[in-house]
Amino acid sequence: MNTIRAISTGALIWLLVFSTFIILSYVPAIKDSLSQQTLIVAIFIIPFALLGASVFYKNGNRINGVISGTIMSLTAIILDTLITVPLVEIPKGGSYESFFTFPLFWLLVAVNMATIYFYWMLKIRRS
Repeated sequence: MNTIRAISTGALIWLLVFSTFIILSYVPAIKDSLSQQTLIVAIFIIPFALLGASVFYKNGNRINGVISGTIMSLTAIILDTLITVPLVEIPKGGSYESFFTFPLFWLLVAVNMATIYFYWMLKIRRS
């Protein structure tokens, strides 16, 4: 089913982004700058989203890229709500509000959705 495949692919993308943030939090030059970490992840999210899109569309799925990108991004947001915020952000003194009102968070969501959409436009819709 397309929805389950999109959810599992969204979870894969979230895991890659989450792991990248964890790794960057140990890099001395940027470990104290969430903005720098997020901008670096914004670059990495493009290949992560391309990988996710290629996995999702691998078996002949043709669902519109806006729909698949939305499902994958919503999956990541839900995982952030259930895992990232309570296990990482709150122990560091953050909150749900600070996490979800951080503008660069929404940049990551937009880049993820746009990358999946453009993959669909270029690879799936045109074929």
